Amino acid sequence: MSNVDCFIHLQSRWTVYKELSTSKTRARAIGPATGEAAVSGANPESVVIVGAGQAGGRAAEALRAAHFAGSITLIGDEVHLPYERPQLSKSILLDHAIAPAFLRSLDQWSDLQVDVCTGTSAVECDYERRLVGLADGREYRFDRLLLATGTRPRRLAELENGPIPVHYLRNLNDALSLRGVIESSCRILLIGGGVIGLEVAAAAVSRGCSVTIVEAAGHLLAQLGARTISDHFKKLHIEQGVSILTGVTALRSISGAVELSDGSLNHADVILVGIGVQPSLDLARTLGLRSSEGIRVDARGATELEGVYAAGDVALQWNRCGDRWMRVENWANALNQAGATAAAMVEQGKAYDAAPWFWSDQYATNLQVAGSFAQVEEIVRGDPHSGRFSVIGLRDGEIVGAATVNASREMALLRRMVSMSARPDRASLENPATDLRRLLSA
Repeated sequence: MSNVDCFIHLQSRWTVYKELSTSKTRARAIGPATGEAAVSGANPESVVIVGAGQAGGRAAEALRAAHFAGSITLIGDEVHLPYERPQLSKSILLDHAIAPAFLRSLDQWSDLQVDVCTGTSAVECDYERRLVGLADGREYRFDRLLLATGTRPRRLAELENGPIPVHYLRNLNDALSLRGVIESSCRILLIGGGVIGLEVAAAAVSRGCSVTIVEAAGHLLAQLGARTISDHFKKLHIEQGVSILTGVTALRSISGAVELSDGSLNHADVILVGIGVQPSLDLARTLGLRSSEGIRVDARGATELEGVYAAGDVALQWNRCGDRWMRVENWANALNQAGATAAAMVEQGKAYDAAPWFWSDQYATNLQVAGSFAQVEEIVRGDPHSGRFSVIGLRDGEIVGAATVNASREMALLRRMVSMSARPDRASLENPATDLRRLLSA
């Protein structure tokens, strides 16, 4: 048994042990449903959260913080307790000694009076009877339902059928498995030059691997849309020894190599596919929520169905900065939008309208991005060659996007300007000697 398998096995055994040790106080949550009398969560006010990731876990915490006294059931298909995802492409890959961090221990969830059901999927939902059915036969009644089902990776079946091992990076097991194969002299081919691919590249290089990135678009970080940032990170990775191939796709793998669309062969021992994700909508569709892009919600996280909400990566929200409906797949949204939705579920809080924001650490370089760079004019503030600068996106004079490289203090001010729909003087904004605090107060 490998170290990764051993860790997963031991954690699963420990989870089962803890479940059994608390069975007297949680019998409703762990017993099989054999009829109406066995239905769990039958309190007058009960919330069921489907999806035990960061968004689901933080929503459960927010409900208790809002003094919700009813039952809360948190259902997840992973065997692990709720955790945050940034560690998957960062700390876990960098060091074999680092153990995964979870939001809370099982005892702490129990103290919060949240029933956590892991390792099982919600497969059906009867909206009229207010019942969620699990794959193992259990049923849970709800007064309010929160869908935090997240996303699943887009797959490349043509590579999966080949002789080179193919990995994806979406959950904790994926990260532990990938960590087990990232070793010195390993040749890794990364399909996809987005944020996750670049973070994995940085981790693999630091572990002594040879890395090649294959990106179908003409440049890295294509979804970000800020070309200055893209060019900077391409240069950064090339300086670290990463080979970058753009405008090509992977067709198939043969023994020891991958054939690309330009006819070239690239040698590889391991393939990581990171070409985006798709929303997990199976349960939403059983409810009649049919959007293929995500679960559309209003500013309070509510869907078109009374009492049904959505949060996190799966939620399709109106984004003012991007001027479109979009899913926001980052840590901050999973925390803040989930918290705001939980407050709305108990008729507290206010509409959620935060600008998207995320960060990425690659080598010794920190990238932060707020808002959107869709259809904007880019302004570069500072010198990219110095390794510390900002890029600002203007649309009709309004700041709708900002990105900083190794300039976190400046990002704090730019985030405020994005949230305020600020329209500062362009010349002052572009001048790195201008104090942004003065523009904020203008």
